[in-house]
Amino acid sequence: MGAVIENTNINGKPNQDIFSATLQELATVDKSIVAVTSDSRGSGKLVKFGTDLPEQIVEIGIAEQNLVGVAAGLASAGKKAFAVSPACFLTARALEQIKNDVAYSNNQVRLIGISAGVSYGALGSTHHSLHDFAVLRAINNLIIAAPADNFETREAVKQAVLLNQPLYLRFGKKAMPTLTDDKNNGFEFGKGRVIKNGNDLTIIATGETVYPALLAVEKLEKEHDIKATIVSMHTIKPLDNQLVLQLAEKTGAIITVEEHSIYGGLGEACASLLLASGYNKPFKIMGIPDEYTITGSQTEIFDHYGLSADGIALAVTELLVKQ
Repeated sequence: MGAVIENTNINGKPNQDIFSATLQELATVDKSIVAVTSDSRGSGKLVKFGTDLPEQIVEIGIAEQNLVGVAAGLASAGKKAFAVSPACFLTARALEQIKNDVAYSNNQVRLIGISAGVSYGALGSTHHSLHDFAVLRAINNLIIAAPADNFETREAVKQAVLLNQPLYLRFGKKAMPTLTDDKNNGFEFGKGRVIKNGNDLTIIATGETVYPALLAVEKLEKEHDIKATIVSMHTIKPLDNQLVLQLAEKTGAIITVEEHSIYGGLGEACASLLLASGYNKPFKIMGIPDEYTITGSQTEIFDHYGLSADGIALAVTELLVKQ
């Protein structure tokens, strides 16, 4: 694999910024692209989009159900609609509209959940989206993805425009470094990206947890000579079953890491697949436990629940003892 690029300050921007810049670049050429916002053009970084392309943005106000309904209507009329709203509200308040107006009706809406996971930090559990993977996985005809870095984000937005299926894209607020400089390590919905190879175990992470997982892998190799495979499983549904099963056979243990409840997300998707395949090696799901989170920044919440590089490294060493 290519060398890992570690300096967030030099190399990374928030994925939300990359989303908005890429969307505007595409919309300038493709006039069928329309952004629909719920008083969220500021938080969604779409102020410039609205200024430069005023005919291609619709402001609904704080009314997420209407947001999704209007986006579905635009999609049914041939528009490439991007419905942009904080993930916590988009996937809770508008769940019925996502289920019926978008997925059941097969309207190709691109649902964009911004400030996802615990990005809102100290605003607390009301503003955290730790349920979105779980509720959306249960809805048919909906791709669910959480890009990990700026490259994955840009590619996801470009490919989203070409999709003939509803899609949920999840973005956070933190600046994210490029995971690898390997130009051949591409992006495709439904296909995980192997960022680093190793035979001792596999860490499967998604979204903004991939980078701390990668740092944990480098720490483990340096301090304990533990060599791990790290996967950016950006697509939660459809899961890359083939890759998961290949790594289950190749490596000695599997840990999943996600900025989501331990229930219903990436970890349980992998666990279900592995159990059905007869997997009997050590396995652990890392995420937010069944409780309302502590109050703090995203970094402080990650540290508290062991989703930091140190926390993930510790979990790996503890899991490998079980082999």
